[in-house]
Amino acid sequence: MWVSCRRSHRRTRGHWSRERRETAICSLSLLFVCVLSACAFVLPAYLLLSLAGLNGLLVIHGLLRRGCIFGVLKLGLVQLSITLSLYLILYGVAHLAQGAIVVARIILATIPGWWLCITVPPERIGEVLSAFLPTKWAFVVAASLSLLPYMADEIREIYHIQCLRGARITPRALRNPRNWAELVYCVLFPVLIQLLKLSRQMAIAAQSRHFGLNQRPTHWHSPRDNND
Repeated sequence: MWVSCRRSHRRTRGHWSRERRETAICSLSLLFVCVLSACAFVLPAYLLLSLAGLNGLLVIHGLLRRGCIFGVLKLGLVQLSITLSLYLILYGVAHLAQGAIVVARIILATIPGWWLCITVPPERIGEVLSAFLPTKWAFVVAASLSLLPYMADEIREIYHIQCLRGARITPRALRNPRNWAELVYCVLFPVLIQLLKLSRQMAIAAQSRHFGLNQRPTHWHSPRDNND
């Protein structure tokens, strides 16, 4: 019996040491992502190429972890087209390079956050944030990150359904600025309603579990932490 208790104690110590190590790695990853995203805006233009190389390593690592980079690429293309159009209208052709640099900074600031969502579970991020943020704020951040894949699927489904209904929101139709309002009515408003519905459901679920009554809540660690 004494031997079995000793083995159980060793197993518990190994479990806690692994949890502490993964929490420390998550903390360093958060700090690294914040610094890298800030560098995308404060570094001079001639250092952006080195920063892009570092972000490229993050993209490779995220793809190896079965992440999907197409959402970031689509965001970059949309931002590039809008920004270059505005620079062309306001400043002319001579300032298009400046517009491209602005878009490059936005993309370089987005990639670290994408990598963090791929490599670190949201509940682990919530545990780290709760160390220096109010518990409810940390819960909101972790819940928002966990909902990103679900909301991406919802947006895609709503978009395809509206296209089948004949809405003029295809990429070819959106070349005409007159159809942009239809994109807002057909896609953005339904997504906003879905977000409000989900937030209410999560608030009711948290309230039914008496979330917020304990000043030091426990944190559930997903089994995928051990499988990755």
